[in-house]
Amino acid sequence: MLRFEVSVEDLLRSRFALSPVLDLCLLLRSLAGQDRPLPRAWATRLLPVFERLRGETELNAALALHTPRGGGPNFVAPPPRGLNQTWADDLAMIRATPLEAARHEIATNATGPSARDPRVRAVLDSTDAVSRIAEAMDQAWHELLAPDWPQLRAICERDVVHRVGVIGEHGWVRTIESLHPSIAWQAGGIEIGHFPQVGTVRLAGDGLLLIPSVFVANIAAHLEDPWPRTLIYRARGTAALWGEQETVPRPDALTALVGRSRARLLLALDAPASTSHLARSLAMAPGAVGDHLAILRGAGLLVRARSGRSVLYRRTPLGEALVAGSG
Repeated sequence: MLRFEVSVEDLLRSRFALSPVLDLCLLLRSLAGQDRPLPRAWATRLLPVFERLRGETELNAALALHTPRGGGPNFVAPPPRGLNQTWADDLAMIRATPLEAARHEIATNATGPSARDPRVRAVLDSTDAVSRIAEAMDQAWHELLAPDWPQLRAICERDVVHRVGVIGEHGWVRTIESLHPSIAWQAGGIEIGHFPQVGTVRLAGDGLLLIPSVFVANIAAHLEDPWPRTLIYRARGTAALWGEQETVPRPDALTALVGRSRARLLLALDAPASTSHLARSLAMAPGAVGDHLAILRGAGLLVRARSGRSVLYRRTPLGEALVAGSG
């Protein structure tokens, strides 16, 4: 069991962030058979590209840096700075790594059998190791993840909107416990049962960093500098993305009543969302989403309210009743 010693001040300093590079690393581990397998449709589409990249680029060198527990050098997966993190931000930080710092992390992490492959070893020991690994990861990003990233990012952004709502209504303790069934607040600390790492972690006064991901299987953590103490959790909406039908409502009756597209929108609004978030997460045209939302709002199934620069839609009690009845 892993336990975080957390004060009230730590909770108040906790914050959310998105990490494109972390999701890329998790995806690469899955494709390499080092982590939870991807759903069949995603694996069928991405595995041929992944295998080609392993033969054409230095991607095997990047993969050799990951430890069996899912960790790896920080220069390959630098900590994000906030919710606006982009792949360009991550790539710039990777490329800016001093060679001596990279060599120290390579020596610590590249200890498995794959790191002893002569071609991989030649990359890891080279004077341009950082730039070669960065180039391989950049190509992997653009060919494996970039086409799907707008949809995946929208799912993670909607998760954050939902968690912020839980904070406002129920507080940080309830929010932290809602991240995963194994998490519990006990005597002033956060305990995570059935966790690969064991021990007690004391926060350094800067709170927890919380990162939603569609690729993490359950719950993961970063516990060492330069990362802040971090929990990576499965974003809400991942089940629908992967087509895990046992956890996704079946909207047959709702579809018959309001049409497939409007039924999808109603079901997706289990947490408030903007037109752009819905369009990206459901892979629909923004104009079509706006038209459908206007019709649903006119029928009394949705209301909208401004939140900062965004206009968020949510279901009315009538909309909630309609969705509940369709299940």
